[in-house]
Amino acid sequence: QVQVVESGGGSVPAGGSLRLTCAVSGQSFSSYDMGWFRRPPGKERELVARARSHGASPSYTDSVKGRFTISRDDAKKTLYLQMDNLKPEDTAIYYCNAYFRQNDYWGQGTQVTVSS
Repeated sequence: QVQVVESGGGSVPAGGSLRLTCAVSGQSFSSYDMGWFRRPPGKERELVARARSHGASPSYTDSVKGRFTISRDDAKKTLYLQMDNLKPEDTAIYYCNAYFRQNDYWGQGTQVTVSS
């Protein structure tokens, strides 16, 4: 069973930074396609960024390009999301996702709140 645990959320003013961390259990982390999703208040969950397995280039939703950076450390089985120049519209619950062999694994989420 793969377990996914996020940490690093919090409250910051607009323009601030946060770094989210996602720790993943399991033997095959380097083969997992990883991603960060978020659910803004009253809205559907949306993809923020992906870091696919085996060195594929990361991808981002347009609203975070140039401000967020996704990275992974396969040796530590950890996924990161560096969020800079945060905006109030980035306020959401952020979820880490691991996809492997047609199975999705989700963490419990971590709250990010950006004040104007």
